[in-house]
Amino acid sequence: MSHAALLVAVMAAVTILLRFLPFLIFTNGRKTPSYILYLGGILPQAIVGMLVVYCLRETDLVSAPHGLPEILSVAAVAALQAWKRNSLLSILGGTVLYMLLVQLIF
Repeated sequence: MSHAALLVAVMAAVTILLRFLPFLIFTNGRKTPSYILYLGGILPQAIVGMLVVYCLRETDLVSAPHGLPEILSVAAVAALQAWKRNSLLSILGGTVLYMLLVQLIF
């Protein structure tokens, strides 16, 4: 039991350190380097793009239903995001739609 508690404590300490380290480095009056600002602006979109590719990589377009649930769900996520600008709502709506399509229709 104490071994598991020690592991959890070490993991928590490392996680906290990694979360606070950028603030500790860049709040001492130092200017944030331009490449860090660039990465902060470009990485969120790149990560979302990689997640979309990862989620759709095994979609079978040859046999029925020809990727229709995936296409409809991605379209729903894009439409909800454009309409409400709420990522949680968009992801939840797309997930619910996909599950309904797969379980009830296809």
